Amino acid sequence: MSYRKESDSLGEMQVPSDAYYGVQTQRAVENFNISGMKPFPEFIWATAVVKLAAARANMAAGGLDRKTGEAIATAAQEIINGKFHDQFVVDVFQAGAGTSHNMNANEVIANRAVELLGGRRGDYSMVHPNDHVNMSQSTNDTIPTEIRLVSIRMIGELVGELKALTKSLRRKAKQFDSIVKSGRTHLEDAAPVRLGQEFDAYANMLEYDLHRLVRARELLGELNIGATAVGTGVNADPAYVTSVIAELRKITGFHVRNAKSLMAVTQSMADFVDASGAVRALGVDMTKIANDFRLMNSGPITGLAEISLPAVQPGSSIMPGKVNPVIAECMNMIAFQSFGNDLSITMAGQAGQLELNVMMPLIAFDMVFNLKIMRKGLAMFREKMVDGIVANADRCREMVERTPGIALALNPYIGYEKAAQAVKESLKTGKSIRDVVRQKGWLSEEELGVILDLYSMTEPGVKGRRGKVKRAARKKVD
Repeated sequence: MSYRKESDSLGEMQVPSDAYYGVQTQRAVENFNISGMKPFPEFIWATAVVKLAAARANMAAGGLDRKTGEAIATAAQEIINGKFHDQFVVDVFQAGAGTSHNMNANEVIANRAVELLGGRRGDYSMVHPNDHVNMSQSTNDTIPTEIRLVSIRMIGELVGELKALTKSLRRKAKQFDSIVKSGRTHLEDAAPVRLGQEFDAYANMLEYDLHRLVRARELLGELNIGATAVGTGVNADPAYVTSVIAELRKITGFHVRNAKSLMAVTQSMADFVDASGAVRALGVDMTKIANDFRLMNSGPITGLAEISLPAVQPGSSIMPGKVNPVIAECMNMIAFQSFGNDLSITMAGQAGQLELNVMMPLIAFDMVFNLKIMRKGLAMFREKMVDGIVANADRCREMVERTPGIALALNPYIGYEKAAQAVKESLKTGKSIRDVVRQKGWLSEEELGVILDLYSMTEPGVKGRRGKVKRAARKKVD
């Protein structure tokens, strides 16, 4: 490998000749050989968007000459389009605040701009990483802005997947609406429910999660770009500060705006903690839904077997024919990882001191990681499982007819004590509750037909409270 010499305030270093990054990036590569993980493409996109908007705003404010500015803008646009991502080589775990990542971007863009202008990489007399690419900026306002932009983009993508999953669950709710099954509380038999009602509840849960994400996304639109080093805006022309926001709106289409307090948004990471919390809440609900599917699918002989999940792969290396609920299991793992990411974001969010929080690289990585795996997880959950769920109606009917959970409908007519007595006798003798009550003469077959109508028991109200059933039942009890 051939090298070129570059120098910074600490002295000279060798940089690979074909690299678009420079000496400060090379120092970071050598200093932070930690995880081998590099920034996600989505975060590189957000970085290039900020650099493009800044170049245009600096030209508009008169701080950057047109020739240099256009070369920087072209280089940034190329990165937005997916080029040079392999040149972002700094480990996720790096210098506090993200200075190494910011300089990585500045050097790549500067060297590409130099190349566009006919120069050689490393000749910063034409386009300088700090003086030109980083003009009117600091790591301390570009990195928070980049995290906000990438989060806005990825929350939007997550919301799209969440809406699709919710629609899929609604379709299943409609399809399964006529199937009555035993409800369960404490994992014990309870009052009947319809399978469709359970799926509709899942959809409603996810709609609440969607609202939390949308609210968090709106808060992230308040940017501190123009705050520079400590939130005071030093070295940033006021015309630039106004213009850069307009450029970011134009490039992204996002509803972004200047923060009311640049200093507050520079210091506080609370909006990221809030957004991560919305993802955590979604993960909690998805865990619950995935676990329910695993329970309802359990069997096929010794479990509940109320539904059948699509078979997507063999389930065992030793037990022939075994099929496991692997999609639901994977969704659980995704959710658990998101909980860990959320804790990291929370701890990093509270770790700021005075004018800056230096934990932003960790927040950036975990936010993107969280949103990426959750979006892909929801798509997998919908496409490979929910859309293919089949209800085992006969099995549901068999169990709900035998469950003592239906006895609660008898309370208004024979009282809690007699209903409990009927349940005990049913469990002891194997007779149905319906037969026990009828044989004791507490209610007639006609009355039981109305009171213990399973479908009607899944709707609000006291069953059989109208007309002759009510009168006859009261007479029997008396």
